[in-house]
Amino acid sequence: MHDLKDIRSNPQAFDAAMARRGLPAQSPAILALDEKRRSLQTQLQDIQSQRNEKSKLIGQMKAKKENADSVMAEVAAMKDKMAELEAAEKAVGDELTDLLSNIPNVQDPGIPDGKSEDDNVEIRRVGEPNHKNTKKLDHVAIGEALGLMDFDTAAKISGARFVIMKGALARLERALGQFMLDVHTGEHGYSEISGPILVNSQTMYGTGQLPKFRDDQFQTTRGDWLIPTAEVSMTNLVADSIVDEASLPLRFTACTPCFRQEAGAAGKDTKGMIRQHQFYKVELVSITKPDQSEAEHERMTKCAETILTRLGLPFRTIVLCTGDAGFGSRKTYDIEVWLPGQDRYREISSCSNCWDFQARRMKARTKVGGENVFVHTLNGSGVAVGRALIAVLENYWDDAQQAVIIPDVLKPYMGGLTKISK
Repeated sequence: MHDLKDIRSNPQAFDAAMARRGLPAQSPAILALDEKRRSLQTQLQDIQSQRNEKSKLIGQMKAKKENADSVMAEVAAMKDKMAELEAAEKAVGDELTDLLSNIPNVQDPGIPDGKSEDDNVEIRRVGEPNHKNTKKLDHVAIGEALGLMDFDTAAKISGARFVIMKGALARLERALGQFMLDVHTGEHGYSEISGPILVNSQTMYGTGQLPKFRDDQFQTTRGDWLIPTAEVSMTNLVADSIVDEASLPLRFTACTPCFRQEAGAAGKDTKGMIRQHQFYKVELVSITKPDQSEAEHERMTKCAETILTRLGLPFRTIVLCTGDAGFGSRKTYDIEVWLPGQDRYREISSCSNCWDFQARRMKARTKVGGENVFVHTLNGSGVAVGRALIAVLENYWDDAQQAVIIPDVLKPYMGGLTKISK
């Protein structure tokens, strides 16, 4: 959500910011609705003042035993007129809120301009692709060769974009999630959260999933929503509250199932586990004072990178350009892991600083210098468990042994297993 006062005071700057997003000028429509609503509010105040005066007059007339019927009729008419104005003001206010709710966040001035992912800028690259997977088998071929990954049965049970994993492969997925949580809670200072994966519409609205991305969500028959990421429930822990300044920054983490329709991904990554309707992800969320968020963004990204470094997976970190950044993000770093089966880097984590964009929607504040200010919110994958599993399978597949070698950091979670073979 955007600050209406800022748009009023400098509409040109706001339109310039939206132009970087590839959008036409937004301020004319916003300010027209704002002016209409304020006009209705002024009319309401005027008629309320007149009504109060007339009501006093009725009291005075009755005290003098004078006939006040005509004045009472005027007051009744004013009441009807006020009801009309209130309904009109609410309708315009709802239209303005809906318009503002569908406009993306302003981008950080320092991020690169661009139209698509082709214009993103690489910041650093860590690790070199290994060559044990000489045939460049992908995770589907490896999983099916091991007899532990079944897409056909999953399709019979649930449809496309689902998978069943068995035995050591299912344990490897669980091990990855546990390892990530242990690092983030034990070393990075995040508090583990076990929260709802079914949330209401206001909660989804607070982090920007609604109304813009309604078609990408799964909704229950009673109107609740399955979370697309634990960011939704964890960020909303501070909704409708004034957070104690001394407690900031707050840092939360959770490993949850996530659910997405993938409505905008028709025809993309239809094979394998890259893009599924249900998957596990370890999420990181930070709530900070405004002057802390940029440093926290760098810190969060390093925390996510640490997971890949410990797993021995090659990766690169990029900053997203204006044309590829997410709806609620002011600045985003994507971390992309090397996948031998695709012979390319693929996103495994996205770390975003949303500034006060979500906080305004959630009404989440703190006191700084005695003044109420909106907090800043950040979120990032720490990291996506399914994609980490894919990366481990493809990077640790040994053609000679026909096995997946277990990374050292995961061995304590695998019950002594050192490799997975058929």
